[in-house]
Amino acid sequence: MSNQSQQISQSLVPKYIRELQTYQAGKPIDELAREKGLTRISKLASNENPLGPSPFAIREMTNGLWDLHRYPDMHAFKLKTALSKKNNLKIENIILGNGSEGIMAYIARAFLQPGNEVLTSENTFIGFYILAKSVGAVTKQVPLTSDYRFDVKALAAAITDKTKVIYIANPNNPTGTYITKTEFDYLMEFVPEHVLVILDEAYFEFAKEFDDYPDSMDYRYDNVITLRTFSKAFGLSGVRVGYGFGHEELIKNLTKVKLPFEPNLIGQLGATGALLDDPHLERTLGNNRIQYKRCVDYLVAHNFKPISSVTNFITLKTGSSEASDFFFDFLLNLGVIIRPLKVNNMPEFIRISIGTPEEMDHLFEALDKMLPEYDKKFGRAE
Repeated sequence: MSNQSQQISQSLVPKYIRELQTYQAGKPIDELAREKGLTRISKLASNENPLGPSPFAIREMTNGLWDLHRYPDMHAFKLKTALSKKNNLKIENIILGNGSEGIMAYIARAFLQPGNEVLTSENTFIGFYILAKSVGAVTKQVPLTSDYRFDVKALAAAITDKTKVIYIANPNNPTGTYITKTEFDYLMEFVPEHVLVILDEAYFEFAKEFDDYPDSMDYRYDNVITLRTFSKAFGLSGVRVGYGFGHEELIKNLTKVKLPFEPNLIGQLGATGALLDDPHLERTLGNNRIQYKRCVDYLVAHNFKPISSVTNFITLKTGSSEASDFFFDFLLNLGVIIRPLKVNNMPEFIRISIGTPEEMDHLFEALDKMLPEYDKKFGRAE
């Protein structure tokens, strides 16, 4: 960049925008195919549903293609009605967006101003860090616990008069861990009523079977907003539909800053169809349980120590940035895409999404080829 261009950038772009990191998604399949000329590729990097979307969702989306010349229903009545029935809520308690990140953007726009403090943890979903900083808010982060979980005692102790928003990913991405009902109850005792708590439950469907998981629908705090998504268990990552539950006044103000036609027509139809197909969701959860166990068993048998996860991904420690790079690059050359975690300030870790049986077979075959050389170079992390 020339000096003149740099001066123009500095005069036009606020410092807090210039200092932002760009969000990095998992490597696309098509990109790897172009680069390596591979035909067998297993993408285990982005926590997507390997079974794909429900046939009900595909049917609804296909039928909607004939209406692409029309704007979508700005109020998304059908989808909100389906969500309200499923969760025993009023329509007025529901907000929709382009993925749960879209709703995070509304929250940042509606409730945060430059200098406001957002309290969260280190090593959590980087998308929220970016959104908070994009409006000039200041992020205050406490470390995870020794077992890679949100530390509710540290969060409670860190609340000050400057705290405006507390962000909790539950379960957490990228560690796959969660806070319990007891921990959530403890934290809320210390949260003032004027502080907004965001519970990001993107992986709710995978975690809900655990008895001590705090399903936010069992609580009714006026200052808590729940975020969920159709991108993970429902297999609709490509059409970007997220939803949020909260007090009517919170939702009303979020609606004021919401772009008018989000989510799009096809997204609304697909999400409505997906909610009709409980058997597809059960197949998704069943595949995840089986393949998760296979993956953990393989890693443990080969002397890795994966973090215990309640999601559709597994994170494990390599011990160094160099080991993570080797792990990622070696598998990539064999057509298996995983996720290095440098962007999450966890360079000594990698994350593996759970796939189909065939994709997991591919992963294990690639690891069998990688491990002899990996062991010579790095060994195992303590």
